[in-house]
Amino acid sequence: MIFLLQAAILCALFTLIIAKGMKDPIKGIMSYPPAIRRRVESLPQYKGSIKQEERSHIGKKLVAVPVFALVLAGFSWISGARTFPASFLHVFGLFLAVNLWDLVVLDWFWFCRSPKFRIPGTEDMDKEYRDLLFHFWGFCKGVGIGAVVSLLSSGLLALLRAVF
Repeated sequence: MIFLLQAAILCALFTLIIAKGMKDPIKGIMSYPPAIRRRVESLPQYKGSIKQEERSHIGKKLVAVPVFALVLAGFSWISGARTFPASFLHVFGLFLAVNLWDLVVLDWFWFCRSPKFRIPGTEDMDKEYRDLLFHFWGFCKGVGIGAVVSLLSSGLLALLRAVF
């Protein structure tokens, strides 16, 4: 039961983060399909802003990984997962739940269909916005990232148990 509650909380928080970040779709350009990114890069009103967003995107991800690892270690501890394997499975399960939520709800049903995510100058690219396979490959990458975060989180928890 606690796992489902934690997963629901994380999905809600992730949705809020995504919704807040999409007030300016250019901020999320790194998560757009390649054909849309190429079109945006060719539009004069976005010259120079894409490279800046790429650097910002990478920086945010590098900061997010240890923060997520720490938060998820706390969630694991609260759930009672005290061993490395139990913690890994708990954290990976939470990460997988959020990743699946991201794929199905946020990407396939929200991003692919909502005009809110259309960048001016790309409104005619409906087929590219609805590229479900692109989002599925993003999900697959997320599984790998989830494994890394789960290892870090479980390792941190194991380290804390060894010290205390």
